[in-house]
Amino acid sequence: MNELCVQIPKKAFNSVYLPSLYADNRYLVFYGGAGSGKSYFIAQRYIIKLLERSMCNLLVVRAYANTNRISTYSLLKQVIGKWNLEKYFKCYDSEPKIRCTLNGNTVIFKGLDDSEKLKSVTFPKGELTDIWAEEASEITSEQDFNQLDVRLRGKGAKKQIVISFNPIDVNHWLKKRFFDRKSKDIYICHTTYKDNAFLDKDYKELLESYKITDPYYYSVYCMGVWGVYGKTVFCAENIQKRISTLSPPVKTGYFKYTEKDGRISNITFFDDEDGYIKLYEMPKTGVPYVIGGDTAGEGTDRFTAQVINNATGVQAAVLKSRLDEDIYARQIYCLGMYYNEALAGIEVNFSTYPVKELMRLKYKKQYVRIKEDSVSGRPTDALGFKTTAVTRPVIIANLIKITREHIEYLNDEDTLTEMLSFVRNSHGRAEAKAGAHDDLVMALAIAYKMRESQTTKIKTDFGKARYDFFGNPIEKREGEIGEEVRVI
Repeated sequence: MNELCVQIPKKAFNSVYLPSLYADNRYLVFYGGAGSGKSYFIAQRYIIKLLERSMCNLLVVRAYANTNRISTYSLLKQVIGKWNLEKYFKCYDSEPKIRCTLNGNTVIFKGLDDSEKLKSVTFPKGELTDIWAEEASEITSEQDFNQLDVRLRGKGAKKQIVISFNPIDVNHWLKKRFFDRKSKDIYICHTTYKDNAFLDKDYKELLESYKITDPYYYSVYCMGVWGVYGKTVFCAENIQKRISTLSPPVKTGYFKYTEKDGRISNITFFDDEDGYIKLYEMPKTGVPYVIGGDTAGEGTDRFTAQVINNATGVQAAVLKSRLDEDIYARQIYCLGMYYNEALAGIEVNFSTYPVKELMRLKYKKQYVRIKEDSVSGRPTDALGFKTTAVTRPVIIANLIKITREHIEYLNDEDTLTEMLSFVRNSHGRAEAKAGAHDDLVMALAIAYKMRESQTTKIKTDFGKARYDFFGNPIEKREGEIGEEVRVI
């Protein structure tokens, strides 16, 4: 049998997309800003697959069926015409539908607004092999996507779902499903108008103009940075700009240690790319640090901690995980010791266990608050930070000021992203949107409030070093008389 040879030059594609041309992951996620050419590339990619594969049946879906005709269907027809392939494809404008005349591969277009019609989709030849979910951010229910996903099963040709969208809402299920977890099944490609070599000059100038006229719109809709619906408590524009300039953490991992007779020693940081602690600044000699911690309450909350350089205000490290309370307390102990015996203030609203465990482990510097004794009514000292109707607005207001005036202090993308979903409810209370988290935000707010309880001065005079008989340095005790002893 004679084989058809169609040659398509590389210059027909935007180079940024070429690595994904033959990617075979279960999920291919293309997201970014307007004018990036991602949808056009996907159309190019599918025309090639329809020609090459002996079986490639494609279902193209959007939230609403009638939007396919002027978008996905038109794009595929455009690529066919541009590459002079009309004789190999038959396009049915009335349905719409596209069939490759060489092998019978077919493209069908449907909307999620009619689930019954979607269930009845069949192909003249073979089974469904591919799904393209265009403008997937319009699919508000993850369950609708799940129905598509389960349809793509079977032992025949390799199955694949392509997802394309603009990331307009950081709380969308798409982010949680495809970005907040790692999987070899997921391929992600982020692009903007700057990656599109074929972009019309006038359109590019229009997009560029939003830098000045509407910076938030430019950040979300032009640069493809995750946005948020509604009015955020924190300055979204500053947060978006900061996210675009972030550097990766210096180290990622967790602490290993030795525990014996209720004491922790031999603390070392173990590098692990899947670890739950990120270090953005290594401990600096003489620098004071503070740690704010938020303990897990009910539901899906996580244990978190934020380490702040108290001299500069810069975010130095972040812990985020669903640890058991005893392990969380030990990691806080190690984190505190690692950062020059940092002042640790752990929230005690849901549990006092971590604070008590730190006390049992003899951690020296815990935050002390004043509370009223329940029996005598007299003020008394208590360990840990208590978030109340009085303290909560104060610490959040302080954090709002920091993000407005010193956004450069913040280094962690997860924290900044969480800030985008922190809004005022109908009663004016600042809180995480439904389905979002505030664990990192509250830990950070506590840490910055604690700066007031810790020195901001860097210790530079450490005195003359002293050693024991084994050559180990020991601290000088006030009022101690004696001479330095060295083993030589």
